[in-house]
Amino acid sequence: MTGKGVLNRAHAYKASVDKNTAADRDADDGVTAGLFMYPVLMGADILMFKAHKVPVGRDQIQHIEMARDMAASFNHLYGEHFVLPEAAIDDHVATLPGLDGRKMSKSYDNTIPLFSSREQLKKLIGGILTDSRAPGEPKDTEGSALFQIYQAFATPDETAALRQAYADGIAWGDAKNTLFERVDQVIAPMRAQYEELIHNPARIEQTLLAGAERARALATPFIRELRAAVGLRSLAQATAAPKPAKAAKTALPSFKQYREADGKFYFKLVDADGRLLLQSTGFDAPKEAGQAIARLQREGLGALAGQLVPVDGVVDSDVVTALKALVDAAARA
Repeated sequence: MTGKGVLNRAHAYKASVDKNTAADRDADDGVTAGLFMYPVLMGADILMFKAHKVPVGRDQIQHIEMARDMAASFNHLYGEHFVLPEAAIDDHVATLPGLDGRKMSKSYDNTIPLFSSREQLKKLIGGILTDSRAPGEPKDTEGSALFQIYQAFATPDETAALRQAYADGIAWGDAKNTLFERVDQVIAPMRAQYEELIHNPARIEQTLLAGAERARALATPFIRELRAAVGLRSLAQATAAPKPAKAAKTALPSFKQYREADGKFYFKLVDADGRLLLQSTGFDAPKEAGQAIARLQREGLGALAGQLVPVDGVVDSDVVTALKALVDAAARA
């Protein structure tokens, strides 16, 4: 599947296309690069740090599936580098309805901001859409946005009590007040901490910088590994001072890939003086030879048992030393 084919599957993109089609507009009218490429950015965040399980809501499962597709495609072409992530979903957490009963989303302008003031929270909850049944009339919990939100914050016993109150005909005003008090009880301590942080931007900045350092320590060597896997080299070496560059160049061995008359693809490792250190058997495709080179550098000689031809006069330690020189050079790049 092509990259565009993967991105065209995104729910947000499909929703935009459907909206344009219904309005008799061009399918991609108003579709920005941000909307279209958002799954790629999310995939990068997940894959860069080799996440095995990612906690998400059910409406975000597709982004994990797309990240897996991207990782699997890269691994197929260049060897096993990315971890294929899995979605971790709490069975007790559901997508919450918004003020109008639809899925709570900023796109629908029907959200309840988590850290709203107590006054704003009460006003928003008071605006939750309900039906016209009067006080004393039994009410259905099924499909009730008010009840579903309450259930997400309440204990099982509290939820059962409100369910009974619905059956007994609780007034909508009283039900909304019950919801307001329960939600406010949960978020009040969080709101206080949020307000403290908002008034202490230096602490926020320090936290962000510390997080960036931790992320960079993990991402930088992995990016080097990925660049090496696809054959990219550091441009810094090309702009370095001539004399140091020559000195470094003479010390490095190199891999050479080629195709023989039998139609198969081979690689060999030679030292800086052109001496043959390592010779492979044949591969059916060039990418298989490239993957074998990447695996050899990553895992050592034992990873390619049966795919290497002995070279007269060369011992394993010669090859190990050459491989280490390449790995060290890539780390300095």
